[in-house]
This record gives sequence, structure tokens and C-alpha cells, in this order.
Amino acid sequence: KPIQVNHSPQPPFNNQFDLLADDLGDFFDLGYQNYIFCNNEKQVHRFSEIFEGLQKEVRFTPILGTLHEGFIDHDKKVVCYTDHQIFGRQHKFTPRNDFAKSETLTLKELTDLQVGDYVTHIDFGIGQFAGLKKIEVNGKWQEAIKLIYLNNDILYVNIHSLHKIAKFSSKDSKPPKITKLGSPAWKTLKNKTKQRLKEIAFDLIQLYAKRKTEKSFAFSPDNYLQIELESSFIYEDTPDQIKATIDVKSDMEMDKPMDRLICGDVGFGKTEVAIRAAFKAAIDGKQVAILVPTTILAFQHFRSFSARLKEFPVRVDYLNRFRSTKDRTQIIKDLELGKIDIIIGTHQLVNQKIKYKDLGLLIVDEEHKFGVGVKEKLKDLKSSLDTLTLTATPIPRTLQFSLMGARDLSVIKTPPPNRQPIETTLIGFNEEKIRDAVFFEIQRGGQVYFVNNRIENLPQIAGMIQRLVPEAKIAFAHGQMEGKKMENIFLDFIDRKFDVLVSTTIIESGLDVATANTIFINDAQNFGLADLHQMRGRVGRSNKKAYCYLITPSLSLLTSEAKKRLKALEDFSDLGSGFLIAMKDLEIRGAGDLLGAEQSGFINEMGFETYQKILNEAVEELNENDTNENDNSTDNKNELGFINKSTKEVQIDTDLEILLPYNYINNVRERFSVYTQLSEIETKEDLEKLKTNLIDRFGVFPFEAEELFKSVELKFLGKMIGFEKIIIKENIMLGYFTSNAQSPYFQSKTFVDLLQFINQNNYASFKEKKSNKDSVSNQLFLRFEKIGSIQLAYNKLATIVNSIQTTT
Repeated sequence: KPIQVNHSPQPPFNNQFDLLADDLGDFFDLGYQNYIFCNNEKQVHRFSEIFEGLQKEVRFTPILGTLHEGFIDHDKKVVCYTDHQIFGRQHKFTPRNDFAKSETLTLKELTDLQVGDYVTHIDFGIGQFAGLKKIEVNGKWQEAIKLIYLNNDILYVNIHSLHKIAKFSSKDSKPPKITKLGSPAWKTLKNKTKQRLKEIAFDLIQLYAKRKTEKSFAFSPDNYLQIELESSFIYEDTPDQIKATIDVKSDMEMDKPMDRLICGDVGFGKTEVAIRAAFKAAIDGKQVAILVPTTILAFQHFRSFSARLKEFPVRVDYLNRFRSTKDRTQIIKDLELGKIDIIIGTHQLVNQKIKYKDLGLLIVDEEHKFGVGVKEKLKDLKSSLDTLTLTATPIPRTLQFSLMGARDLSVIKTPPPNRQPIETTLIGFNEEKIRDAVFFEIQRGGQVYFVNNRIENLPQIAGMIQRLVPEAKIAFAHGQMEGKKMENIFLDFIDRKFDVLVSTTIIESGLDVATANTIFINDAQNFGLADLHQMRGRVGRSNKKAYCYLITPSLSLLTSEAKKRLKALEDFSDLGSGFLIAMKDLEIRGAGDLLGAEQSGFINEMGFETYQKILNEAVEELNENDTNENDNSTDNKNELGFINKSTKEVQIDTDLEILLPYNYINNVRERFSVYTQLSEIETKEDLEKLKTNLIDRFGVFPFEAEELFKSVELKFLGKMIGFEKIIIKENIMLGYFTSNAQSPYFQSKTFVDLLQFINQNNYASFKEKKSNKDSVSNQLFLRFEKIGSIQLAYNKLATIVNSIQTTT
């Protein structure tokens, strides 16, 4: 029997929010309950601001969640509207399992350790990985990582110290020299490397510090126009897009020059973030220059920006070699007079002839495409200017800057809904395969790119495809063509007047054709990783399966680097893999000339990731010294957070059973993966997410796993107190403070409050021990009695932290 429901669908409002306000007001007067389903907190805030701007009191209850479509139930007197219908957006399916998308991106995602792999321990040097082993400590069992060094010496590494281990990877593929345990050679190499890196990085630190002290224009907070623009985006923002937008806008609102890199795969929404930043600058009276590497991309961006901003009071224009002399002269004149708000162009924008009335924001798209001369001019421009750099695959130098902290980095790695990975295949020059792939694409209504980087044989390639697939409509294009002719060919391809476009790499940046789903790249071995990834990104921009064919000679004829590049592209074909490709490029090529020529020697001796860790340590130490010299204010030392500067990490050594039992997770690789994640977790929220995920997959935690997770929380507490090491053995806990007697920690209010609490409550006892035989000072530690579990240790330290926080 059919059920009768007295309901009606959500009406369209076409972004007219006064109509929405009146509609909800009418329903409220009739006794209806109004609900608006919002995909995230930002949307809730946005509705409040919109109604506040309209100066109307609108009664509604926001609900965090999503519905496919809104409705009105007249029997129950309930109004349920959805944010995506109100804003005229497409509805997106949101996947479950937040923790599956790891928040960190490191080379560990590229490399899984196998038994026999060479690994580098930052304190002991290069050995071989021998897997997870159970070891007995004071009659109790624990799991540890077994490493084998020279002469079969064995080192067991605590699962809390996994972050100190990295798979050995260097530019050379030769096996590394294994370290002898106890030999001073590794320590000497590490200190030599760190000292050299400190010398080279010093100038970079100074440059970055100088930028931080310089003043720039502080943009105003968002107003109603900004909210309206962001509301008019027809797609729903991905979480990464939201974060990148917030990062950029908060940088712009500060009075220091922004230098942010946004890394996201082609088609993942970087341009939308740039549009919002440009609009924010324009409505605050500042001009925006958008620098792009190719004439085609300038035109494509001009179309995108114009379409998004057509309803708003800003003027967008573009400058490239296709513009007539008359147009160019007028544009340059209008720029100087301030009549153009947003200018998009190639390297001409940094020409000395171009004068801006009031330039406030520089956006650079695909920085690695520009020559050294342009980059030097950019450096001059950027010193006191907000700069936003967009890239799909940052070059090693750019990425290295970001990883060092000399540039701010936002990564957009969430793919748009319904996007599929691009299937990437290595093939020889095979006419049969080319014919079948072109025919298949045309049959399903799609289009094909054929990239051939030699202008002289483009007509022959086009003729070959015409012979193989007679029904195909084919055109060819290259950068030496007359400007208008080339522009028309691209526009005709976008309008689907051609099935196949044979071209040079000029299509690499900017051509956005949703129906193009197959690409051939001839002589793929001659291209860099970033170029290949960019070209592959020209296809698969819709919900159809896309294909990329890399045409190469026999692999036996290729150099080892070319093989690595092609293998990396084949391996990393998943959505959002641009960042991983850049990391692989960094591993294959080294980090450019950023830190001098000798850096590749360091990388080959210790492995890329360990080199990266030592580099980070060097930079941190330089920053710390700079902070200690320049900031002796008492206030800074009174803050509990100050202690984190004194304590980089807390080591835990215990004889208690803290492990993931075999009968809970019996897969060794799975257990190792969890241990690795645990050693890198830095917040209680991430720890809870991981725990929830494991309980969801494997069931309720056994006692040993509870203790293991509680030991990570114990490290957090130890860091807040100022410990650098915690030992729990035979029911005794020892908490060691920093061995540096000159550390400003010992003059901090935190330490004074700690002393007072311990003495007043007889809570533990202070002890001293000689740091080492050469040391003149003793190392201070706290001794706690009757600690038979990690939970008891946690309770003891939590009481101390609560006391310090209360007095602070």
C-alpha cells in the first residue's frame, strides 16, 4: 500500500538570499521548524554572515551533515534545506574514514620497508632492516625493530624511536657503505654535514627572517562581496581547498609579506583559491599580477577569472604576444592609471616597462617554467609583496624551501568527486596500439592529444594518425605558429571541431578540455617528471576513465634516471600524486643548487631522508640560537609552550609490555605500519583518530595496546614538563631533564612552579647524575616510586602538568 506524504521539494533561490530569508521567515510564522543542512562549519558561519548583512533576523537551526535534496514536510511542519542547493552547487558524496587520508606527506608514503632494505638510523648510521622482533626485557615481552650493522652487529630499536629510522635512498643506486656500531665515523659525518648545512642555510634563514620583519599591506577581513563570490562557486569546496583558502587569506590579513606555495594536482582547484585571493586584494583597492608561463595559459586563466568575476566590480585583462600592439599599449597605460584590477600575463608582466599604480599581490603559476632572469626579477618584486605560488609538481628547489620552513606550504590532495585515476602505460612506437586507442576514444565521444616535441615532424605524425584512423578530424599546433592561428586551433579543439590535436609541449599548462581523455607522449624519456605529470594532467578531467601512453624506445637503451622517472610516473598514477612525484623527483635529482654542489655527496653517504632530518635539525638550531639571542623577555619564558623549544622529543624506555599483540593484529606489515604512525603522531586528536580506526577494524583494544597508546600520551606530558627522556623499569620511573645546564628552561616559571609543587607535596624526589665521563655538570632527573603501569605513570605526570598550568 503506497504511503502518502504531504511534502514539497526545496524551491530554487538563485543566490537571492533576501528571498531565502523571507521564505524561512514565512515558514517560521506558520509554526514550521527551519533546518539548513551544511557540509561544514564554515558554511554555518557563512549563512549567519549573509543574514546579518541583510539585517534580517532569520530563525533556523544549522545541522552539520548533508542531504541529497532539501524538502518541506507539511504534516510534520519541518523545513529541511541544503546548502549546496541554496548556493546552486553540485552535490558531492563525502567518503567515510577520515584517518585513511593521512595528514602527513613524506617519503614514507613512497617506500615500504622490506627485510634486507638498507636503512639509516639518525644516531647510529646505515644498517639493514631485519623486520619486527619480539625481545624479552626483565621477563616481559616487547616488539622492536631489528637492524643489522657491519660484522653482523645487531641493534634493536624501540617502537617509540621509529621516526629516527629512514629507508636509505640517494641519487646513486649503488648499495651504501654499512656503518660499524661504536665507530665514531657516523657521528663525525653527521656533525660535518650539520655544520656545513648550518653555514649554507644561515643566509637562507636570514633572508626569511628579514621577510618576516618587513612590513606589507594588511588586507581587510572578508566582507559581503568575498562571501558572495565564494558562495557562487558551483562545486563544493574540498576540505583541502577550504584549508588552503583560509591559510592564504589569513596570510594576506597579516602585515608581513606572504610567501605561500599551494601544491595540488592539475584540476584539484588551485585556480579557485587564486581567484579568491585575487578578488580579496582587488576589493581592497590593490592590483593583482598573475604570472603564467605560456600564452595559452594566460588566455585560459583570463577566461576562468572573467567568468567567475563577471558579476563583481573588478576589471580583469591579459597580456601576451597574441595581443595587438595597440591593445598592449592601452593595457600598460591602464595598469599605470590603476584602471585594471587583475592582470594576467606571461613574463612581460615583470618587464621594467610595466608600471603598476598599486600592486598588492603577485600570483605565480608553475614557477619552474620560468627562466633564471625572470626568477631574479621576481625575487626583487617579492621582498615586500604578498606572493602566492601555484604548482602541481613543485621543483626540488621550491619543495626544499617549503620543507625547510622557508616558505609556507598548503597541499590540496583531495580529488574532485567522481574523478578517476589516469591509467599510465609504457609502450613502444606501435601503430596498431596508437590506432586502437585513438579509435576507442573517438568512438566514446572523446578527444586525443598526441605530444611530439619536434616541430619538423608534426605534419608526418598527423598524417600517420589520419592514415590509421581515416574518420578522425586532426589538427596540429606548435609555439612558433602565428599567434592568432594557434589560438584559433586551440579554441576549435576546445569546441570539439577536432578529434585529435598533435602538438608540442605547449599544451602542458593551461589547456582544460573535459572531453580529452587519451594522451600519447612521444619520446617520454626526454622529459622531466614534472613535465610528464603536467602533460598527463591534461586528460581525465571529467568522470570518464582516462589513458596516458608513454612512448619510449626499448628500456634497455634508457639511462637509469630516465627509467626511474618513467617508473615513478607509472607507479604514481593515483589522484593527488603530484606531491609524491615531486618528492620522488627530489630523491632522484637531489635538491638543486639550494645548498651547494656538495650536498649530493652528503645525500649519497647518508640517504635522502636522513639528510633531510639533519637539515631540519640544523635549521631548528639556527632558529633557536637566533631566538635566544634576540628574545630574552620574561613573558616568553613564562609560557608553558616555551618548554617545547627546549625539548625536541621525549624518549621512552620501559620494561612494561607495550605492544600490539599478535592475536590482535597478526599481519607483521600492518603492525609495523601502526608503530610507524604512532612514532610520528604529535597531537592527542590524531592519536584518538588512529585508535578509533583500529577499533573499527580489529575490535576492542587489549590491555597491552591500551598501554602502548597511553605511552604516546605520556610523551606529550613529558614534553610539557620539560623531560627529554622517561625510563620506567622495575616499578621506578625516572624523568630526565635536558642535559644542557645553560638551557633557559631552568630559569623558566614552569621549572620554578615544578620545584615548588614537588617540594610542597613530597610528590617525587630530585636526583642528579653525571651526564657522561667528560661532562662537568650533572643531569637532573625526577624519581617516582611504585609505577607498575603506563597508566600510573600517566596519572603522576598529568597531576604535575595540571598544577603547572593552574599556577601559570
